[in-house]
Amino acid sequence: MKLSIDLGGTNIRIAQVEQGKCLNKESVPCPAQQDAAAVLSLLSRLVRDMMDGRVDGIGIGVPSVVDSVKGIVYNVANIASWKEIHLKEVLENEFGLPVAVNNDSNCFALGENLYGVGKPYDNMVGITIGTGIGAGVVIGRRLYGGQYLGAGEIGSLPYLDSDFEHYCSSFFFRHYNTTGVAEAEKAWQGDPAALGLWNGFGMHLGNLMKAVLFTYAPQAIVLGGGIAAAFPLFKDAMEQAMQSFPYKVISDKVKVEVSQQTDSSLLGASALWEK
Repeated sequence: MKLSIDLGGTNIRIAQVEQGKCLNKESVPCPAQQDAAAVLSLLSRLVRDMMDGRVDGIGIGVPSVVDSVKGIVYNVANIASWKEIHLKEVLENEFGLPVAVNNDSNCFALGENLYGVGKPYDNMVGITIGTGIGAGVVIGRRLYGGQYLGAGEIGSLPYLDSDFEHYCSSFFFRHYNTTGVAEAEKAWQGDPAALGLWNGFGMHLGNLMKAVLFTYAPQAIVLGGGIAAAFPLFKDAMEQAMQSFPYKVISDKVKVEVSQQTDSSLLGASALWEK
């Protein structure tokens, strides 16, 4: 059994994972505005509370660039005090168990490839859409991270007057001072203005998809994050934008899937030793 942790600036989630199932889960707010020691102290308490004799390793996904060999995380997103944390060393010294550290988007992609809608595909990209854009790349059923697990940072690619993250994450708040939830409720009821906003979002996301096709040409792209639940509202506009991709043999074959589970990142973190 593994302990899996999904560390974010908003919440820390932890679960016991065995044979692809989360047996126990807990989610608590992350004290992201406090010093590094406060976050580490909470993390240690959560691990200690979940520990029992069956646990033989700890896997953790963190929104940052990572030295996966030494388990050092750098400049963690939305946790300003975590500039350089030797996370593997800290947890191994405290609990005496092997610890694997990786990027959280990689954990999402791996979880989908092993246990979710990405399971049929040897090569896929998992994209999480939330306050930011994250992506994990699976090639030949193995994670590809690049140097310091920096591969897949597609949200930072230049786009229009900014980058893709500016137009594809927190889209409704950034550009229209509203939320995806509010606009989805109106769009489901047929509100023309809300439907227009979702079409705009879909167009930008379709252009992001083309960037993924140019860089990785995967068999599938799996979407995760809360906004993916509104997939029918932006699917047509996204697909229309993808039609301008020049290599039809690639764009016509790629499958765009929507994650059907909430625990992909935890499941992926539990399998980091395998990949």
